[in-house]
Amino acid sequence: MNNLPPLPAPNSVRQLRGMKNRAEGKAFEERLDATFAYYADKGYALIDKTPEPFKIIKRLEQTRFIGCFVKRAQPDYKGTVKGGRSVIFEAKYTSTDRITQDRVSDAQWSYMDRATALQARCYVIAGFRTNTVYRIPWSVWTSMKETFGRKYVTEADLKPYQVAESWNDLLLVLD
Repeated sequence: MNNLPPLPAPNSVRQLRGMKNRAEGKAFEERLDATFAYYADKGYALIDKTPEPFKIIKRLEQTRFIGCFVKRAQPDYKGTVKGGRSVIFEAKYTSTDRITQDRVSDAQWSYMDRATALQARCYVIAGFRTNTVYRIPWSVWTSMKETFGRKYVTEADLKPYQVAESWNDLLLVLD
């Protein structure tokens, strides 16, 4: 006699995994938001989250509606560091042991290339399930195949780009 509960259906497992991944990604984004709010409060930088384009499909009663996100065409965060330098971050979170180059969309890639040509400092901020965060220069991200021999990176590959943390858990992404 087996007293173990039945295993959940495969779809249930996938749904639970998806919910967990979304929650971890949201926590990563909230950590970045808190970091950029701190920089703004201290006068070091003004870095804002780029709103995601949203389209209302159907209005329901009162303040409710059905909608969907439309294609995202810009990096996640853009701003200015004290002294006038533009800085742009594309934030990516993974619950796996690697992050692939194709996680940056063609439109985001083009935007980052154009901003880099104008001397903006552009980075991909990669967060892993280990709670470790990496600030990868755009030039390294775009040359991933040449640099690492493949179109993905692991945490071991990214050690030189690991972001330090402050005593209050803020990310020191501008250092």
